[in-house]
Amino acid sequence: VWLGTVAHTCNPSSLGGPAGRIRPQNVETPWSLVPAGVPHDGRKRVRQLAKLAIIFSHMHAELHALFPGGKYCGHVYQLTKAPAHIFWREHCGARCVLPWAEFESLLGTCHPVEPGCTALALRTTIDLTCSGHVSIFEFDVFTRLFQPWPTLLKNWQLLAVNHPGYMAFLTYDEVQERLQACRDKPGSYIFRPSCTRLGQWAIGYVSSDGSILQTIPANKPLSQVLLEGQKDGFYLYPDGKNHNPDLTELDQAEAQQRIHVSEEQLQLYWAMDSTFELCKICAESNKDVKIEPCGHLLCSRCLAAWQHSDSQTCPFCRCKIKGWEAVSIYEFHGQATAEDSEDGSDQEGRELELEQAPVLAPQLPPRPDLPPRKPRNAQPKVVSQALV
Repeated sequence: VWLGTVAHTCNPSSLGGPAGRIRPQNVETPWSLVPAGVPHDGRKRVRQLAKLAIIFSHMHAELHALFPGGKYCGHVYQLTKAPAHIFWREHCGARCVLPWAEFESLLGTCHPVEPGCTALALRTTIDLTCSGHVSIFEFDVFTRLFQPWPTLLKNWQLLAVNHPGYMAFLTYDEVQERLQACRDKPGSYIFRPSCTRLGQWAIGYVSSDGSILQTIPANKPLSQVLLEGQKDGFYLYPDGKNHNPDLTELDQAEAQQRIHVSEEQLQLYWAMDSTFELCKICAESNKDVKIEPCGHLLCSRCLAAWQHSDSQTCPFCRCKIKGWEAVSIYEFHGQATAEDSEDGSDQEGRELELEQAPVLAPQLPPRPDLPPRKPRNAQPKVVSQALV
């Protein structure tokens, strides 16, 4: 159906090229194939083709996520963010796809949605495949983009609906094209959901020398990234406009997650002449990050070194790493602490209970060579076109 739409929408002869069959592999980089002198109407059609290509890419990613190796696993799909996973399984059970109307009603039990234009805009953002349904995969992508969970729709409203720098269904080349008009205004920027790393943001900006660069920030809420970039002088003018929205109300970051370590677990590690909080890869630093969605713990330097070696799976269970969160670990201090953690849900509402470790732990990888720490105010890491 979609290929038929593409063939009907974009007639190759109207772009000055020979008429012929349109194949899926030909819709990957449409902007790079368009001559600069193509009339506006032709470029508009190529823009439509680019959007359809992105939708095809979303469909492919969704099928790959729900049918890895050709085997259905939607009923056991693990959402990256724990609160989102709990919400889906409690309200949707083992289902992996819901009609939009039903999903909207269920989401409203936690995050009320205003009917009308707001609900329509939300549907446009979540429904990546434009199917009129919401899959567990699409919800996973949405909750990663607009984290944290407690202010999910508020984050979406301020970042996607009201922010002039937000661009949907835009490709790498189109970002370069749009920012050309702002090359004499360093600090101009726009941001979009990454086309290939779904669940992550891609930010294009004009550097101090007029170059147009693009970066994919990882493992931070977008509001925090934009505020830090504004402070460092990178993200000042959304889409070239002088007014940069104030996102400080979204910068109320969730407190670091705390992991309870019981007395029994401490005794077990002491018997091995070790401690629970010690990173089991380097045996030097304490654990301070939790890999998502599997939940394994290690120190941030080892995680950085592990990912620097181009490995995108957990070093313990080989589950795909979709993200990570900072955590802090504190010891069990008797019955009073246990009772406080149960009764004081308002004060310690973000604490985590550590699950029982499996009897047969997976083999640990060899200790990696740890890279030097980056300067705090380093320029955002620029990524190539193939990654965004």
